[in-house]
Amino acid sequence: MNLVIDIGNSRVKTAIFSEEQMVFSTTHGPMERADLEHLLRDFPEVDQAILSSVLPVPSDIIHFLQRFGNHFVELTPLTRLPIQNCYKTPETLGQDRIAAVVGAMTLLPEQDLLVLDAGTALTLDLLTRDGRFMGGNISPGMRSRFRALHQFTGKLPLISEAEVWHEIGRSTEEAIRAGVLNGMILEMDGTIDALRKEFPHLKVLLTGGDAAFFERRLKNSIFVHSEITLIGLNRILRYNVEK
Repeated sequence: MNLVIDIGNSRVKTAIFSEEQMVFSTTHGPMERADLEHLLRDFPEVDQAILSSVLPVPSDIIHFLQRFGNHFVELTPLTRLPIQNCYKTPETLGQDRIAAVVGAMTLLPEQDLLVLDAGTALTLDLLTRDGRFMGGNISPGMRSRFRALHQFTGKLPLISEAEVWHEIGRSTEEAIRAGVLNGMILEMDGTIDALRKEFPHLKVLLTGGDAAFFERRLKNSIFVHSEITLIGLNRILRYNVEK
């Protein structure tokens, strides 16, 4: 069984896989070694592990995971991948982005794929049907945009999303909400439309903490999958262990 850990900017996601089947997953705050010890008591069959993190990882957690020996993979720019990475600066590429496109490929093989990850940042990443990662776009996520308008101006208030908002704001609060939310929707739909001129059969997958909010608001047809990064990390682990 495989232990998969994805440490993001604001949360940690942990999962257990039996081959390609996810049998357990949880989302929580900062990870401690005691969390892993407790989890492995519940799943003593775990004999392989992979860790991906956008933040520095405490050394005691690394040492604990190294108990799996050659069956422990810490995802880095040097890790072997089941895709071809065409990014010009792979050393600067977020590991969560590469894991997400591998997850997308696992779910929808041999397709041109665009992965939208709506979280702390909004990322849009392209993988071609022959397995080439071409790169993508990065911009602030929804809450990052709201906070930036508040923090970097003198008078704009800090607000949040709403289920319903106006196309054109009739107050400062409404204008901020319309600008942020309409802007993100147009950014995503516009990128999809542009890429479909070159990749007419492009499949689009939406993931991330804000995926549910945007799912029904995009005009383009999309697939929503909240665990795509975990699926990708599991695929990368299996690829490295089997080689």
